Amino acid sequence: MIMEQSFLGNALIYLCAAVIAVPVFKRLGLGAALGYLVAGMVIGPWGFELISDVDAILKFSEFGVVLLMFLIGLELNPKKLWQLRRPAIGLGGMQVVGTTLVLALLGFLLGLGFTAAMIIGAALAMSSTPIALQSLEERGLARAGVGISAFAILLFQDIVVVPLLAIVPLLEPGAHSSRGDGWAAALEVFAFFALIVIGGRFALRPILRFIASTRLREIFTAFSLFLVVGAGLLAEAVGMSMALGTFLAGVLLAESEYRHELELNIEPFKGLLLGLFFIAVGMSVDFSLLVEEPALVLGLVALLVAVKILVLLPVGRLAGHVRTDRLLLGALLSQGGEFAFVLVSVALGASLLEPELAALLVVVATFSMLTTPLLLYLYDRFFYQKAGKQVPRPSDVVANQGHVIIAGFGRFGQIIGRFLMSLKMPLTIIDHDPNHIEFIRKFGYKVFYGDATRLDLLEAAGADKARLLVLAMDDADAVYTAAKIAREQFPNLTILARARNRPNVNDLRELGVTLVKRETFASALELGELALRELGFGAHEAHRAAHKFRTYDEKMLVASAAFRGDEKKSIDYAKKSREQLERLMSADEAEHVSDKDWR
Repeated sequence: MIMEQSFLGNALIYLCAAVIAVPVFKRLGLGAALGYLVAGMVIGPWGFELISDVDAILKFSEFGVVLLMFLIGLELNPKKLWQLRRPAIGLGGMQVVGTTLVLALLGFLLGLGFTAAMIIGAALAMSSTPIALQSLEERGLARAGVGISAFAILLFQDIVVVPLLAIVPLLEPGAHSSRGDGWAAALEVFAFFALIVIGGRFALRPILRFIASTRLREIFTAFSLFLVVGAGLLAEAVGMSMALGTFLAGVLLAESEYRHELELNIEPFKGLLLGLFFIAVGMSVDFSLLVEEPALVLGLVALLVAVKILVLLPVGRLAGHVRTDRLLLGALLSQGGEFAFVLVSVALGASLLEPELAALLVVVATFSMLTTPLLLYLYDRFFYQKAGKQVPRPSDVVANQGHVIIAGFGRFGQIIGRFLMSLKMPLTIIDHDPNHIEFIRKFGYKVFYGDATRLDLLEAAGADKARLLVLAMDDADAVYTAAKIAREQFPNLTILARARNRPNVNDLRELGVTLVKRETFASALELGELALRELGFGAHEAHRAAHKFRTYDEKMLVASAAFRGDEKKSIDYAKKSREQLERLMSADEAEHVSDKDWR
């Protein structure tokens, strides 16, 4: 009973600290992360001493980072992850190697040995994944160019920390490792990847389908958490980070039909535990070193942040970002990360670092985390406003009554926009990629920056006064999310949506979006009509055939919605429909088809 009271009492303290601090810091424009960190300092051993067992809370709260990486994995299917290989290796490699070498050189000049200097450089080269990603999400930049670059660098850091953790213990004086042990470790890692890939591809979907068929939401939630914890512990057992293991599990489930349900179940736990992680980091700050050596600690923190920003600026330039985005990338990744604590701990256990030096490094890494929200505040205050002259903030959008909102101004959205502009229709155009916006503004287009999946952006764009909302983004998930928000919050707004394929059409129609068009269907059908003419069909005959095919295909699409979620029935229906379509298209008398033929 005493233990239960202690647990509930601590939980009450955490919740109270977060509820008070975070809204205040958000209102001041300093971000939620700094609010959590300061809350942890206040209730921790160096504050009011309301919580004493910091290590246990920090270990438990790291699960929030694990959940975050799983959700990120769900956003990236294997194809998208493969597309990130070049920015991850190129940008991430430049950042890690460049920062490591610069910091190691500074450490060597300050009198450290070569091995210790390299370990310190590698440890402090890592950035904080939760702080950077949380800051990107708060600004709606996760899918923007700078967000993708930041994520690619963080992904490389998460991967490269695995060999670093394996190499550091081998540097211990007198340490040796047999070839058999090395092969055994390699086989364990290979077995982990094989199990994740094979299990995620062939075993998880049937299990998820079985659990979903029970229609017990709490069981599905329990299995979702079991999946994340299991993947994380399995990765940790073979010497990898839990975060990387759960990230891979998320990637393999990114194309699953249960992806959205998994996101909904994991998201609340992720938010709470990630906040707890920041609180625990704030509680773990050792202010005694700051009191004893304030100039040394603050000087090292400033040096670390400055070095990382100076390395990241050319990395951002290589990625093709504009000056303001390069500054943002530097501010986002300028801090030390949670992996610094792990690497320093491993090096300390291998007698490669002195205890006093290890304690100093932990304090420097922790205080560097505190600088990120402040740097982002300064960026928003001074640099983002200057960039706003070229790329306005969402709040700068001023919309007239009865206008049309176009979300997404790529190759698809530009055709719609140019067509409506030629008729002098009032438009509000928004896009989430600042580099793309800067480029197309050179051609005279007035495009505002913003993420259409955010309610505040839609409100600022005047969705409550608009006649139409055209969702033309190239991200099918973003179109679905924006359509769902707009349908719920603006029921009188007419929504026109771009769909990538037939399942996307049915997803959007389930939301009540009836004006949905597949992005390549019309142009492909027009090309097919031209093909018939080249094959000897008359112009009228080819046009009539294309019209019949369009009519039948639309009816098939509507009817196929009844078999969603049942792969076998969907396949059988597709085969029968194709055969029936061939008969109808070849029959001269089949001018129209009754509804009963499509049941």
